Order: sequence, then C-alpha cells, then structure tokens
Amino acid sequence: MGLALTVLPRAGRSGGPPQAPPISPRRGERRLVDSHGRTIRDLRLSITDRCNFRCVYCMEPDVRFLPREGLLTVDELIRVARACVSLGAQKIRITGGEPAVRPELPEIIAGVAALGVADVALTTNGSIMDARTLAAWREAGLTRITISIDSLDPGAFARVTRSRTTPRDVIDGVRRAVAMGFHPVKLNAVIVRGLNEDQVVPLAALARDLGVEMRYIEFMPLDSAHAWDRSRVVPAAEIAAAIDRVYPLVPLGRHDVSSTALDYAFADGAPGGGRIGLIAPVTRPFCGACSRLRITADGKVRPCLFSTREWDLRPLLRDGCGDTEIEDFLLDATWTKQAGHGISAAGFEQPARPMSAIGG
Repeated sequence: MGLALTVLPRAGRSGGPPQAPPISPRRGERRLVDSHGRTIRDLRLSITDRCNFRCVYCMEPDVRFLPREGLLTVDELIRVARACVSLGAQKIRITGGEPAVRPELPEIIAGVAALGVADVALTTNGSIMDARTLAAWREAGLTRITISIDSLDPGAFARVTRSRTTPRDVIDGVRRAVAMGFHPVKLNAVIVRGLNEDQVVPLAALARDLGVEMRYIEFMPLDSAHAWDRSRVVPAAEIAAAIDRVYPLVPLGRHDVSSTALDYAFADGAPGGGRIGLIAPVTRPFCGACSRLRITADGKVRPCLFSTREWDLRPLLRDGCGDTEIEDFLLDATWTKQAGHGISAAGFEQPARPMSAIGG
C-alpha cells in the first residue's frame, strides 16, 4: 500500500486539518501490525525532549527544546499508552530526552503501571538517581532501568556528555538501583571511534563488578548536527573481540527474536555476575524482527527510529476524538512502518530530528 495521504474530517486546533496515515487493511484485527507482517508489542513512550546532558553523538549545545505546552500532558500520555495496550502492546519503556527532568515522572510511571503491562521500564542518563528518587519510581510501579554510561574516565565522560555529572555519580546510582531491587538493571554505552573506544574493556569490567548487563551500541546517524560519519562506527564484532581478549565470552544469541541486543556471558561466570550485550543497527541490522513503535513527546507516532515521516496524533487528543478514533490512527500509522532503516542503502536520509526529540 502506498503512502498517499488522506485527511481526517476533524480539524486540528493548531491550524488546518491534521494529516492521517493511509487506512490499514487490517484495522479489523484490532492489533498493531505493519505491512511487513510484524506485530508491535513494545512501546517507546517519550515524555520530554529536554535533557541535562549534551552528548556529542546526540545533541549540540545550542539545541532548542519544544515549548512545554507542546508536550503531551500526563493524561494524554496515559491515554495513548492505554490505546496501545488495548491494541496489543505488552511492554512500555518511558524515554526522553532525559525523562527524569520531567517533574511528573512518578505520576506517569504510575499511570502506565496501572495499565497492567508486564514490563514498565525507563531509560535514563543516571544523573538523577538518588535514593529518594529511585524509591519514588519503585513505588510508582517501575520494574527496570537502563542507564547510559559512555566512559569511566572523568575527563572523557565530560567530553562526551558535556555535563558536570561524573561516572562515579552514575555508578553510585546504579548500585542504589540494584540494591533497591530493580531487575534487570542494564547499562548502555554508545561507542564512537576516536572518542571512547578505549572504554570498551573497562566497561566490561564494570559489568562484572556490578553484576549487570553492559550493552554497547554502534554509533547511529541520529545526532542533531547531522555530522554522523560511518568511519567513526566501531563495529559490534570489533567490540566483542576486544572484550573477548581480556574476558573470554560465550555467545548466547538474542533473548527473543525481537530483542535489540546479541547477548554474551562471561566464560568464567564472572564472580560478580554480569553479561554483555551488543546492539549493532549499522553492521548487523535487526529490522526484520522489530516489534517497536515510538510516540514522541509532542504526540507524533513514529513507526521506526529512522522514519522520515511522522504522524501527528496530538490534534486528535486535543479535539475530543473518541478512543476508537485514537486506536484507528495508531493502527494506520503502524501499518506504514518501513521494512528497515536503510542506513547502508544508497540515498539513506537521516531523520531531521535527533534521538533526544524522537525518544530512545
């Protein structure tokens, strides 16, 4: 089916009628499925584009954020999440930007947890993880946390994040999260050649020490400067080889067919536990089994992380549309999900918005 646009009968308040995706021929099934036969079970729900970091692989220092009134309200976020759950979503990850900078985060977690999904997760840069904050998240219903840490060297960490947070701040927060019973706790590191590839082995040692999974992510073209250079991608195979030379690894494959990470155990069992995950969207794409749908903080439905077309759900949310209309829009938008991101294809077009505006 082509991507010819139709127009919703109800006009949006922002001026002019909103554009709608083509009608899915499988609307009647009432489940999120795309035109390539993939079923959506995982929702990435972004609650803000704001961040207190300016990571070099994501955001330039002078980036402008959306006005607060442009963000979905708490009620709108929960309504969208509820619609996705009614259409088959089983896991919800709350993302940003940095979700911890939004004051209503505990309220949002509680609203999502009340939907009865099996998994309520959060991705954070770890800069705001004191005991009181973690306890509030836990009490609200958060089950697991993924925390970014790109270097253990304070100087390199500052250069990558352009922040005053230190690796020790993040590690202390990770220890608190583990002690508080969040499970699993995972760490993410984006590896960029010439920036932090020397941190691959130290980060593996950290995983062994903390008993958590350290996941290495290939550098992707999602930076606000549009300065991505393939020569700066450190392939997952190279990362695995570097770790294996110091800490021999045992490949475990993917946890399930739609998992983003290839998992590895330490051959010696690692006295402190822990394991390794490799996320290789550039050199080993996993698009064929993708089960994810993204909602941006301003209410755009984004079928793929690298979509160049978004579908604006906010006018429907603010113009009194019923639940069925919201669900139909989500079903139709999901149908347009592309077969793959095409990073290696001739003519690849980087998305206009960076990761912070999309939601990780």
